Amino acid sequence: MRRGLRRAVTALCLVAGALLVITLLARCMLFPRGMVKPDPRAGEGIAGLERLWLETEAGRVEAWFLPGGGVSRAAPGPLVIFAHGNAELIDLWPELLEPYRKLGVSVLLPEYRGYGRSAGSPSQRAIAEDLVRFHDLVVARPEVDRARVVLHGRSLGGGAVCALASARPPRALILQSTFTSVRAMARRFLVPGFLVRDPFDNLEVVSRIRPRLLILHGEHDELIPFRHAEALRGAVPGSRLVPLRCGHNDCPPDEAAFWRELTSFLREAGVLRR
Repeated sequence: MRRGLRRAVTALCLVAGALLVITLLARCMLFPRGMVKPDPRAGEGIAGLERLWLETEAGRVEAWFLPGGGVSRAAPGPLVIFAHGNAELIDLWPELLEPYRKLGVSVLLPEYRGYGRSAGSPSQRAIAEDLVRFHDLVVARPEVDRARVVLHGRSLGGGAVCALASARPPRALILQSTFTSVRAMARRFLVPGFLVRDPFDNLEVVSRIRPRLLILHGEHDELIPFRHAEALRGAVPGSRLVPLRCGHNDCPPDEAAFWRELTSFLREAGVLRR
């Protein structure tokens, strides 16, 4: 009897240990923050760049504010809050997002905890809390029109901006190469959904808040299947899905066409007034 009990306890410990390992591995896959090292000279030479810092219980968290062309206290303009993918840093994005600034749209690039020069460890809770604080800090600026805030997320960043949208509904939402939820993604890799600590349930958020929604997704995305984009579109009547002839990391394949789509959407959403 005692031998059988010992075996049962041993088996339970092994199962619990295996579940813990799977949970930790799943979080490492979601937040591979060590893959890209911050450049100590990042941000140098970028016109108008302002570094912002949040004080959190884990330490300081960074963001960059890039004012749009022509905005001022007398002429406030729209704001895009852009959240990057899981193996990226804010360092990579000012040049790629320069077309926003040329449209007169200011850009906020919030970093995730544990990424780049930011302290702490990433999680859905921490990212959502930090993005809400950054949002509130920046929309209070006189050169920002708080009625024209756009959230734009790429890949994991789609989860980040949907978490923000749940607390601070935007004028418009742009999801690029993103998923319905991390739990849905985990099932592709045979990871049980209950082990996912950071679910980022984008489908639930957009179904509930019904934003003006633009979805851009590669038809040949090898990481996040195109059906995720179709499900997100189906959840929001009137949303627009733009299929792109690309995979995940080569998206968008045509920068000029990509920015034409974004500009058209922003005009239709009333974000751009000229």
